[in-house]
Amino acid sequence: MLESYQQPLVSVITPTYNRPEYLKQALTSAVNQTYCNIEIIVSDNCSPQDPQAIVESFNDPRIRYYRNSSNLGMLVNTIQTFKYARGKYVASLLDDDMWEPDYLAKLVPLLEENSNLALAFCDHYMMNASGTLDMEKTEECTRAYQRHDLKQGIYQPFALHALVNQSVSPAIAAVIRREIVDWDEFTNDIAGMWDVYLSYICCRTGKGAYYYPERLTRYREHEQTDTMQSGNRNVEAKIRKAKSEIFCYGKFLQDQNLAEFHAYFKQKWLHAHTTLGIALMRSQQVHQARSYFKRALSQQKFNLRTVSALLLSYIPQ
Repeated sequence: MLESYQQPLVSVITPTYNRPEYLKQALTSAVNQTYCNIEIIVSDNCSPQDPQAIVESFNDPRIRYYRNSSNLGMLVNTIQTFKYARGKYVASLLDDDMWEPDYLAKLVPLLEENSNLALAFCDHYMMNASGTLDMEKTEECTRAYQRHDLKQGIYQPFALHALVNQSVSPAIAAVIRREIVDWDEFTNDIAGMWDVYLSYICCRTGKGAYYYPERLTRYREHEQTDTMQSGNRNVEAKIRKAKSEIFCYGKFLQDQNLAEFHAYFKQKWLHAHTTLGIALMRSQQVHQARSYFKRALSQQKFNLRTVSALLLSYIPQ
């Protein structure tokens, strides 16, 4: 491990909203890093319960706390927090996640040894709302994102792993070279895909990614995550995510450096149109839903899912 006086500064990025107990656990995992030269930036998005007392309870000068005067939305608050960073590297620690003590100590030196790396990433655990590790879901997640087949080392280029398999997860388990990212590039159109779009920016540099095959972070599933929401909240989350997918995959389709993956991106772009249409139907926006179904059908051969959804939209509720 690098000696402390040689360690470059790493900015730990923690946007937060109304999760005081989870935030306390997240910050505990940050201050307990064996890698010492860090700044921890907490930006509260105008939570009803101000977490300033929790932040101050750590009595750690490495923590910088900001509180928005109004709720700016998830993406704006997240990107604003990144903009506060002063470190050579940035690492996202969401307020409901946690890090293993040696997370930064194992990934940062890899970036220091090779200036041609955009980021270093690892695998992660899945945990439930109470913080208990769920090893069955952990294994499922590792396989779903194709990390079980990845060997330790450098991948350059790494668009396949970042944008197709999505093995790279900048929001959960990656340390990124700060200077390569223009944070002003993020707009609300990207909100539900901001981590994938961040991977895209890193890929676009032509630099490589280093994979370290250990689980060094913990992702928490609970009732406030999009995957766990139900009813109207789940529909709203699906609408947001599908709109972001349409925007981002459309951007990827315009990038000729990604031409070998354009067929895949087109498939995802079309699938997102149908997903958005179905979600709009569930929220009683039938006319808008049909426009997305028709757009999808106009740019592909017969698709049973899209045709079925379109026909259902003409059946009285």
